[in-house]
Amino acid sequence: MKRASLALIVCFLPLFATGCEKKEEASYSIVGEYDPETHVFAGTLDFTMTNRTGDVLPDLRFQLYGNAYREGAVYQPLSLAYRSAYYDKLDYGATTIVSVSEDYVVGGTDENLLIVDVPDLAEGKSTRVKIEFETKLAKVNHRLGVGQHCVNLANFYPILCVYDGGWQECIYYNVGDPFYSDCASYDVELTLPASYTVAASANLVSERKTGEKKTCRYQADRLRDFAFVLGEGLSVLTEQVDGATLSYYYGEDEKAKEHFKLYKDSFSYFSDTFGTCMYDSLSLVQTDFPFAGMEYGGLMMVSNALAEETLTYAIVHETAHEWWYEGVGNDQRNHAWMDEGLAEYSCVLFFENHDYGFTREGVMTTSKKAIRSYVGIYAQLFGKTDTSASRNLSTFMSEYEYANLIYNQGIVLFDGLRESIGDKRFLSGLSSYYASFVGKIAREEDLISSFRQTGVDVDGYFNSFLQGKVVI
Repeated sequence: MKRASLALIVCFLPLFATGCEKKEEASYSIVGEYDPETHVFAGTLDFTMTNRTGDVLPDLRFQLYGNAYREGAVYQPLSLAYRSAYYDKLDYGATTIVSVSEDYVVGGTDENLLIVDVPDLAEGKSTRVKIEFETKLAKVNHRLGVGQHCVNLANFYPILCVYDGGWQECIYYNVGDPFYSDCASYDVELTLPASYTVAASANLVSERKTGEKKTCRYQADRLRDFAFVLGEGLSVLTEQVDGATLSYYYGEDEKAKEHFKLYKDSFSYFSDTFGTCMYDSLSLVQTDFPFAGMEYGGLMMVSNALAEETLTYAIVHETAHEWWYEGVGNDQRNHAWMDEGLAEYSCVLFFENHDYGFTREGVMTTSKKAIRSYVGIYAQLFGKTDTSASRNLSTFMSEYEYANLIYNQGIVLFDGLRESIGDKRFLSGLSSYYASFVGKIAREEDLISSFRQTGVDVDGYFNSFLQGKVVI
């Protein structure tokens, strides 16, 4: 999730076509250390995979998301409207490849790909690649950066591109979430100053202290990505809920217990409504972030600068993402409505059944009003308005347009569907969709088909939104 404020509410696809089972076709073993003096994470990645693409591969391609933060990057991680996230001055970071066990080159559209030679890797054959890298963090309140209170280590390592008839490159557009990945096994060891508290994507399996440093090891079998938040002075609340360990990390939060209860309530509701969450360890953390929040596998960030009402909504939205995108994956570059729209409407379902200050009627009214305002403004400015929801991130001119067409319109799409087919079919379609595609990557047709299988022809309805023909 990447949104401005509540006021706007209104790897490997074929490789893993059978879904992520207990062990993945790919695994990441990362050993590294974060140095708070230099703001550098220096690490080694030991990557293994078995080729299940059906093609002979000449190379492996890894995303280098950290290079979006470098000086001279064509695609900057933040638009001009959010440059205040650089709280001191404009600062830069980058991911530097120190060495690779095979021949390689750094390329892509914006130095965002590591291309590693694996000559004639046949179907069913396995390969192993070792990568030594250093990621320098900019001083910025963002996904990857040294914030004013915390250090966000997300998208900090080379991660394999999805293979779908070819390697799928993700360009770091500053509108939306430019990420697309599949499940893998992770074994991550982080060394850092002992004074830091760590929120992570997976279970802590061991911790050892050496002098003023500590080394923490984490393991998980099914993750789309791995992230950390590091902070000095963070407090944590932890509890077992529905077979999972839920933790809430925060700095200054006078309502920490209330926010933790909200987090637990939403997790339980989504587990009961959609199906068991595929993660048995989840962390919610308040951190430095310019938008309301952001999701990673087993780790959810919410901004520590939110007003209470917006924070309430953001906690539920980010929790929902552990089902939509992290659980059931999708191509966020081209079909962001699938996960963001579902995460938004999951909030509507939750608040409809829990007294936290929001109502279905209130959210729907706000969403429709916001979309109509957007359509009027863009029609006046440009003479026309493209309201199609199925589109590449590069086509959105602003966060304002993205928020309305993906978030607000997503709420309207799913609420209208629910009214049309009834609660029973609607919830059955969602739970069937989750059961069929958890641990996999779903396409638009897969989501639509899940509702079609409830006995209703929904194709025309969905297409009216995806093609921009609906009138709200």
